[in-house]
Amino acid sequence: MSQVFRALSDPTRRRVLQLLRRGPMSAGELSDQFNVSKPTMSAHFTVLKDADLVHTEKAGKSVIYHLKLSVLEEALLGFVHSFGVGAEAPKPRNKKESAR
Repeated sequence: MSQVFRALSDPTRRRVLQLLRRGPMSAGELSDQFNVSKPTMSAHFTVLKDADLVHTEKAGKSVIYHLKLSVLEEALLGFVHSFGVGAEAPKPRNKKESAR
């Protein structure tokens, strides 16, 4: 889960994920949306792949990126549940505690 949050910590990578919500895009199409070098974008893509937030496919000379929304959802739900949100409240251990 830490790799997912590392990936999400950067605004450029969050924007890439937002763009991919619309549908698959090539590395070039994604890179054109940012004012950074191609090697910098490549590093961002690597972080996203390492976190398993995207998967790629080759289409001729292009690399097409796809969002893996289920991985993102699972990480966010795990994070929320770690704070007890959405989890069942603990049951009282004895009658004194239930009377409080």
